[in-house]
Amino acid sequence: MSTFSQGGASSNRNGNTNSNTRTSFKPPSSNVKSKPTQRRNTTTGAAKDRHASVPGRVRVAVRLRPRNAEESVADADFADCVELQPELKRLKLRKNNWDGETYEFDEVLTEFASQKRVYEVVARPVVESVLDGYNGTIMAYGQTGTGKTYTLGRLGEEDTAARGIMVRAMEDIFADVSLETDSVSVSYLQLYMETIQDLLDPANDNIAIVEDPKTGDVSLPGATLVEIRDQQSFVELLRLGEAHRFAANTKLNTESSRSHAILMVHVKRSIKGRDASHSSENGNHPHMVKSLKAPIVRKAKLVVVDLAGSERIDKSGSEGHMLEEAKSINLSLSALGKCINSLAENSAHVPFRDSKLTRLLRDSFGGTARTSLVITIGPSPRHRGETASTIMFGQRAMKVENMIKLKEEFDYKSLSRRLDIELDKLIMEHERQQKAFEDEIERLATEAQHQISEAERNYVDSLEKERSKYQKEYMESVKKLEEKFLMNQRKNEEPNMKSSMEIPKVSAEEMADLKKMLQKETLLRKAAEGETNNLKIHVAELKQSETSAKSEISKLHKMLEDEAHQKEKLEGEIAILQSQLLHLSLEADETSRQLDEGRFEKEVGGRDSLTSQVKHQLQASGNGEKPSIGKLFEQVGLQKILSLLEAEDADVRIHAVKVVANLAAEETNQGRIVEAGGLTSLLTLLKTTQDETILRVAAGAIANLAMNETNQELIMAQGGISLLSMTAANAEDPQTLRMVAGAIANLCGNDKLQTELRGEGGIKALLGMVRCRHPDVHAQVARGIANYAKCESRASSQGLKSGRSFLIEDGALPWIVQNANNEASSIRRHIELALCHLAQHEANARDMIKGGALWELVRISRDCSREDIKTLAHRTLASIPAFQAEMRRMRVSR
Repeated sequence: MSTFSQGGASSNRNGNTNSNTRTSFKPPSSNVKSKPTQRRNTTTGAAKDRHASVPGRVRVAVRLRPRNAEESVADADFADCVELQPELKRLKLRKNNWDGETYEFDEVLTEFASQKRVYEVVARPVVESVLDGYNGTIMAYGQTGTGKTYTLGRLGEEDTAARGIMVRAMEDIFADVSLETDSVSVSYLQLYMETIQDLLDPANDNIAIVEDPKTGDVSLPGATLVEIRDQQSFVELLRLGEAHRFAANTKLNTESSRSHAILMVHVKRSIKGRDASHSSENGNHPHMVKSLKAPIVRKAKLVVVDLAGSERIDKSGSEGHMLEEAKSINLSLSALGKCINSLAENSAHVPFRDSKLTRLLRDSFGGTARTSLVITIGPSPRHRGETASTIMFGQRAMKVENMIKLKEEFDYKSLSRRLDIELDKLIMEHERQQKAFEDEIERLATEAQHQISEAERNYVDSLEKERSKYQKEYMESVKKLEEKFLMNQRKNEEPNMKSSMEIPKVSAEEMADLKKMLQKETLLRKAAEGETNNLKIHVAELKQSETSAKSEISKLHKMLEDEAHQKEKLEGEIAILQSQLLHLSLEADETSRQLDEGRFEKEVGGRDSLTSQVKHQLQASGNGEKPSIGKLFEQVGLQKILSLLEAEDADVRIHAVKVVANLAAEETNQGRIVEAGGLTSLLTLLKTTQDETILRVAAGAIANLAMNETNQELIMAQGGISLLSMTAANAEDPQTLRMVAGAIANLCGNDKLQTELRGEGGIKALLGMVRCRHPDVHAQVARGIANYAKCESRASSQGLKSGRSFLIEDGALPWIVQNANNEASSIRRHIELALCHLAQHEANARDMIKGGALWELVRISRDCSREDIKTLAHRTLASIPAFQAEMRRMRVSR
């Protein structure tokens, strides 16, 4: 159901249709993408009572598909079975040329209505409600081949005017939300044979429905929920989901959907302006109220349902498994019709649990969602019965009333995060105050030490003064005593002494006192002199220590000045380097983008493919001048660029590894990179980083270096194959896997590393990457298998290896046989070469015959487009006796 037609062929579900066999519904309109109109404000009433519910009837629009090529021929002599009156919003279903029945709908869209017109009247009101906080459902119902998928899921990549409701709805949502405060997440599912399967993760093929026992709300916790930030990401998700959806060719539709597709868009919006109103009402504490009041968020869900078309078995010609699919589709649509009938008739019981489809749509019909239904019909009188049934379904759906309810709640998680931030701020403030307190204590201690030193100096000065004073008094006392002694001596001498000349007597007591005084003064003088000498020595030591301290302080000041100058110089160099790296990263991203655009059209093969592409882009970006990467290489130097691979800033590491990868694309730079330790740094990034971009670019750089035989041996010696295997096991990004597969594929081409490569898990890692369905990844895996098979074949021919191939022992043969006739030439060519090399040795013949590889070799020898491979296959079949015997047994000629 990829185009708005009934019959014919389609090669792509999203728009690349064949106009010769199918009639696309393309009314005349401009191809210029129109800007979304300004959304009206409907939040006034909701702000008053967030729990209030308002009635809302299911709105139904009918859309007529134009005749396709088959109907134009088969029904050329018959009038259309319907007649539209869009101005009156009526539709007349003809019973015959003169009689008919008239029905009214909310909108009647003719075969000339544009996709934009359909979106405006059917989907825009629902999308606006979702943006205002209400759940919404948009659903398409109708016979198979009447244009449901065209109306809802058309991507419009070739013609923007053909964009469907899904794409246009997401454009309006992104135009209205703020990615800073709001979030948009998407799930894409299909209901196939009463099992819910994840279109974004095909391995998740049995998702359970969970119902809230209190509210009855339905959820799918097992479904993949992807947060998207832009329209391009959403379109890529739609393309991925459509590739996994079940479709089949029937008589009524060449690509009939065999499952119900369900797109769920979850919109979470923060409501601003509430905190200010609450704080003003609570008086003098606005800051505290603002801090403790939880913000309000609105969580709305938009559900877009592309129902599989109802069909009659006798008309569609379904048989076997397709018949079982048709029965399952009709049963689920029948259960939906019963629920609609019960709701239209206000029955006490509505059988929602009869089908998983009705359980999923419980909120859409009779629930709290705003629902819009578009029924699609065809003009052919041969399908008048199906058209009448579709019209009656729409008529009954118009009688269903929903109670629209605003989905608002308090965002306590946001409040918790905000309080955590406030707590961190308080802790930081406390630590700052604690540091200030400790600094103050240290300052006071320093001041106290200075005061103590000053007191000691004052004590020394005072002691010196006292010593001088005592010494002076001592000298004066001695002088007085000498004078007194001489005076007494003169008094006692008389010129006319008597003959007896009596000698004056000095009392012994006075002499003893005098001696004691002299001894005491002598001792005091010696003590004062000794203390004076000690103080002089101490002062000399202090002066020497002060001189040494001043010299050390001068040296420290000089060292600090040198360090500050060096720091400023390094910061300037880093700023210049980051600026150059940013400019270079932009050029590298542009180069990668140009390479990616040409990747699906070019064959990926050979060791020189990555190098030649990067060389071409670098030469083109310079307009004849030397590439900017080379300029940076000369100006900055390889060692500085490699040192940035260990930077703490993730952006700097990303820019640096991109520069190294682009340098590694040049053979002249590879030797210098390896000598400077670049290979070791790249392998270390594979081991330590979790960033997907760094892993992808680092693996690409290693793949470039692995083109050189010497570098291949170094990679193996440093455990490179183990790190590449680990990256392959953990990565999910197709481009990362492509780079890892390319590196291993290059290593597979080295004859000396075959045993070691297999022993460290290289072959199993290569085969493990086929879980990614991207053709570029498969092309690199196929190239690696071809290289390994070629080296094994050469070793067996030289007598260096015997026995079965390691590829067969590791289980590669089933995948090789499965992809031997792959549509992608880059995959098929390498697989064909691998088969030819494996078949050249008798030891592999039995396994190849048992695994079906022999018949692929016969096909290659007959139908291969490359003559060299065709000749090699023919020669191999003729040289292996086991193949000859099996072909004779099966009577197959070469």
